[in-house]
Amino acid sequence: MQEELYPSSAEAAREEVDDARLFDLDVDEESPFLRGQKRVPARRSALPKKTAHGLMWAAVAAAILCVLGLAAGWLYSYGEHSWRFRVESSDNIEVTGMQNVTKAQIMEVMGADIGRNIFFIPLSQQKAQLEQVPWVESASVMRFVPNRLKVEIHERTAVAFARVGPRVFLIDAGGTLMELPQRHKYSFPVILGMNPGEPLSTRTPRMKAYGELVRDLDAGGARYSQDLSEVDLSDLDDVKVRANDPAGDVLVHLGSSDYLKRYKTYVTHAQEWRQQFQKLESVNLRYDNQVIVNPDLEGTGKQAVLSAVAVKAAKAAGVKPAALVTRIGPHDRALPKPAFEMPERKLNLKAAGSKRPVAKPRVRKASGKWRKAASAKKAAPKSAAVTRSRHVAQAIPVPVSTVPKPSPAITKQQGNPSSN
Repeated sequence: MQEELYPSSAEAAREEVDDARLFDLDVDEESPFLRGQKRVPARRSALPKKTAHGLMWAAVAAAILCVLGLAAGWLYSYGEHSWRFRVESSDNIEVTGMQNVTKAQIMEVMGADIGRNIFFIPLSQQKAQLEQVPWVESASVMRFVPNRLKVEIHERTAVAFARVGPRVFLIDAGGTLMELPQRHKYSFPVILGMNPGEPLSTRTPRMKAYGELVRDLDAGGARYSQDLSEVDLSDLDDVKVRANDPAGDVLVHLGSSDYLKRYKTYVTHAQEWRQQFQKLESVNLRYDNQVIVNPDLEGTGKQAVLSAVAVKAAKAAGVKPAALVTRIGPHDRALPKPAFEMPERKLNLKAAGSKRPVAKPRVRKASGKWRKAASAKKAAPKSAAVTRSRHVAQAIPVPVSTVPKPSPAITKQQGNPSSN
C-alpha cells in the first residue's frame, strides 16, 4: 500500500512520459486552449518562389536591352546620315612626317575619302596603300570624331644613289628605289650594277655589301666613303669603287673583304704610281701582296647613257659629275664608218665574173694653159680614190681594185677645169 501511495521516482517519470504520449495523440481531438481551432486553406503558387524571382529579373534585363538596342539603332542611323561626320575637304586630313613625300602623293590615296562618312573609311586598307608609295616605309591612319583624319608617315632613309638604266634614283639599305627629291641634296656615291625590272630580293644582298663597305671605310673616323663617286656592285666578289682625285678618277678593285686596308694601300701609293705610269686609270688590290696597275677592263658591264633630264635631276640632287659620265669599254666602241659601201648588186656581179663594159666618161680636151692644172687635178682624185679603197679593204672584205664609178657631175667637173 505504501508503494501505491508513494511510488518511486523512476516509475513516476515513466508515467509522465506515457501521459505525454497520450496527450500528443489526443491533441487533434481535444484542444488545451479555450478558443476553438479552425483550419484556414492556403493557396500555393504553380512556380517556386526562387524561380519567380529569376524570371522577374530576366524580364527587367530584357527590357533594358531593348531600350539600349533602340538607342544604339538611333545613334547608328544618326551617325550614318548626319552631315557632321563627313570629311568635307583635304583640310580635314592632317598629315605629319612628310619630308620627301609630297602632299599630292598622299592625296592620291586619301583623296577618295573626301565626302565619305568617317565611320565607313577602311583605315587598314588606306594604310596598306600608303605604304606602297616608294618613299613611305610605314604609315598609320586614325579617325577623330566628328570628321577629322590623321595620317602619320615614317619615311625611308636614303643611303646612296643608284644608276638604273638611263635614270638615277635614291636607294635605301633594303634596296628600295625612290625618286630624286626636288628640295634636298645629298653627297652619296652612285651604285652601279642595278638592273631595271629586277626583284627586290636581288638588290638586297648588294645593298648589304654596300653597307659593309661604307662601315669599313669609315671605321675609326677615316670617312673614306666621302671620296667615292661610284661603287660597282655587279660582282660581289670584286667590289669596285671610283675614287675622286684632282689628277683624275681611279677605279680601285677592293675584292670582297678588308676594304679599309686595301683602300689605304691605294691612298698611300697613288702618287708614286702616277709617277711610274703615264696615266693611272685603275688599280687592282683584291689579291694580297699583289698590285696590278691599269688592269684590263673588258669585264666592265656596258652602261646605259643617261638622258639629259636625268643628268639635270641628278646634278640638282647632288650627284658628283664623275658619276654622270658614261664610260665605254674597249669592245663597246663602234667601228669607223667606211668612206662608201659597195651595193650588193655590184658585189654579186663581180663575184660572177661579169664582163659588162663600162662606159668611159668623155673628157673634153682643155686648152694649153689649163693642161698643167688639169693634170694636177686629176692626180689628186686618183690618190684619194686609192686611199678610200684601202680604207674599205680594212672595214669590209672588198678587193682593193674595186673602185666605185664616179658620178657624171664629178666627171664633168674633172674634165672641165674652167668651171671652177
